[in-house]
Amino acid sequence: MKKLLVVSAFLLSTSAFAATTAAPAQPAHGGFTGPSVTPVIKTISQVKNAQDDAAVELTGYITTSLGNDDYMFKDNTGEIKVEIDHNDWNGVNATPSTKLKIRGEVDKDWSERTIDVKAVALAN
Repeated sequence: MKKLLVVSAFLLSTSAFAATTAAPAQPAHGGFTGPSVTPVIKTISQVKNAQDDAAVELTGYITTSLGNDDYMFKDNTGEIKVEIDHNDWNGVNATPSTKLKIRGEVDKDWSERTIDVKAVALAN
């Protein structure tokens, strides 16, 4: 009988230990979508005069892959180079006819402005 109690206690303690050392669940990603105090640039023509790190939310189409993470993005006001890291696609698959909404910031270099994309979504 004592052996049965010892074995039962051992099994209970190892299951409790396993439960406390299990890998934690991945946190859900979310956030606020709505008005902002900081103005958000909505068109490529506005990007041409924007400051470095200005927030952008553009709606349009990826027209060409330039290799690596670089693409050409077009809206009804112009075209600009964008950089989209693999993890920023959010599961979206796109073709040149897929209307997208991209969010990110202006990357102002000496000779050009590009968009560093932080999130890609299908546009309505």
